[in-house]
Amino acid sequence: MNKFAVIEAGGKQYRVSAGQKIKIEKINAKEGADFVLDKVLLKSEGEKVEVGNPYLGGIKVEARVLKQGRGEKKIIFRYHSKTRYRKKKGHRQAFTEIEITKV
Repeated sequence: MNKFAVIEAGGKQYRVSAGQKIKIEKINAKEGADFVLDKVLLKSEGEKVEVGNPYLGGIKVEARVLKQGRGEKKIIFRYHSKTRYRKKKGHRQAFTEIEITKV
């Protein structure tokens, strides 16, 4: 049976199923801690599909924090020709890697 859900975390939407590992925007939780994602937009169990408006009430997705980290460095370079204007900046986005335990 194909069971999955579409959740919202950090302003982005993810299609998740039990046992899946994903990286989401940073949340304040310790590594190894369990938490609940309650912003569920869609839930599917085989042929039965429930769609929220915008969220489904009473349906939750349980997850476990695997690690907190920072992504690869992105380079931001601003340049104006003919005016000797150059600015170089770097950015590393913080993330939380989670494992979905129950849909």
